[in-house]
Amino acid sequence: MSKIESVAILTNTLSGKHKGAKTAQWLNEQLNKLGIRNTIYSNHWPSNETLHTYTDCWIIGGDGTINYFINNYPNCQLPIVLFNGGTGNDFAWKLYGGLSNESLFKTIFERTPQYIDAGKVNDKLYINCLGIGFDGEIVASMKTIRFIGGHVGYLLAVIYKILFFKESFLKIQTADQQIEGYFLLALFVNSSRAGGGFFIAPTAQIYDGYLDMVLASKMPVWKRLWYLPIIKKGKHLHYPFITHQLGKTFSIESEKPLPIQLDGELFYANKLEISNLSNQFLFRL
Repeated sequence: MSKIESVAILTNTLSGKHKGAKTAQWLNEQLNKLGIRNTIYSNHWPSNETLHTYTDCWIIGGDGTINYFINNYPNCQLPIVLFNGGTGNDFAWKLYGGLSNESLFKTIFERTPQYIDAGKVNDKLYINCLGIGFDGEIVASMKTIRFIGGHVGYLLAVIYKILFFKESFLKIQTADQQIEGYFLLALFVNSSRAGGGFFIAPTAQIYDGYLDMVLASKMPVWKRLWYLPIIKKGKHLHYPFITHQLGKTFSIESEKPLPIQLDGELFYANKLEISNLSNQFLFRL
């Protein structure tokens, strides 16, 4: 077990309704009591060289913050801890099962560093969830999500898009087949939960060397509304309109650029090359 001797505390002061700064200060005080060297980085994060002068990296934020971290430090080999500080905190839930920051701190010195997977799409990394089309349009409604916060905001954005979203035609190439059609959902996930509590891929693991592809076929509005609570609970994988399979690589083409969410961050593309990156980052679990 590697010992925690010094900690770089990285926080996103804008995430989680500005709770990150308070959490960073609290962690600083707790580490000072233990005589552990630490520095808070908020507006300006350290260079890669400076980061590696510490034995550990603690990040405060949500899925967007950890996405920013992995894309700016893609080769980081320090043990990482993710403290709740975002809107949905889906990946933090996957790591620590909903522990409060206080409870996590009490147990963190007993946790062993373990490698976990990440995903890559074109030139971007992600660690939790990649969603095409429907998911991207929800993230484009971030004002609603940010103002209300977490699950409730996401749910309202989902309901609005369920009423008005039009499916796009996708060509999806897996390792052994090509799938074509109009899809309500097209997700390629490393973890099991997204959107502040929706169990999109309930069986997904973060260290199995695979991404989980979850597709939902085109369906009418009434059917979307009917199955929303079922999808939220992760009870949907056996339905005939759902395609679920594991894979290491996927290629996606659409007729036009579509909104795509990457750990809650938005971009647009019509061609995607997606792959699993096994044992990419080290977390204390």
